[in-house]
Amino acid sequence: MGLLDTLLGRTKPVRPNLDALFALPSAAVTLQTSAGLVLSGRAGVCWMPPAGQSAADVQHEISQLLDIPDDPTAAGQATAEGAAGGSGGAAGGSGGVAGGSGGAKTGLLTQAQDSYGYRWLLLDDSDVEDLVNRVHLVNSLLAENGWGPQLLCSVFSVVPTEGADSTARPFYLVYLFKRGTFYPFAPVGKERRDSELELRVRSLVGSDLPIEPDLSRWFPLWDLPVR
Repeated sequence: MGLLDTLLGRTKPVRPNLDALFALPSAAVTLQTSAGLVLSGRAGVCWMPPAGQSAADVQHEISQLLDIPDDPTAAGQATAEGAAGGSGGAAGGSGGVAGGSGGAKTGLLTQAQDSYGYRWLLLDDSDVEDLVNRVHLVNSLLAENGWGPQLLCSVFSVVPTEGADSTARPFYLVYLFKRGTFYPFAPVGKERRDSELELRVRSLVGSDLPIEPDLSRWFPLWDLPVR
């Protein structure tokens, strides 16, 4: 960064560190052994549609890039066919973005939109490492094809295991694409969050994950479609 940038208050954007995602399996072990919590197998990649481009055009472009159907109904049908043992197409592929080789445990990559206008790419995989690899691949493909400025975050759902302590509550681990850091988000009810739980989770996984140090960046993600 040059002297002029310093004088004008401009700073270089933080280079995305997608490899930070690969620390999640270690954090998952810590959560399970320490608190009876596991990654549910559901995740989502959130992005903001670019200005001046119709929603239909954007959806089609993303679908073409990641080899997923435009129509969520078709996506559900393909998922069912893949689970039934089909070997062709995205759902029955062997390691593509949309479908892995894990049969019924792996769902097709689908698109969704929340009530705030953000777009989501939803993934479903019961194997933690496979899920992380697929989220990493989606982010990488989008960034390499010029969608980096639109990428906001990736979200992983965490839930209590059977027999977990009665105080265990579901929450989300959020990866900030432009920061390369994580933070916990624990919504309770309508637009309320459990800040105490979030700070407790930070203490649990702080040695496993690069936690976002600026609490003002622990943005609430109301109405996110990851369940």
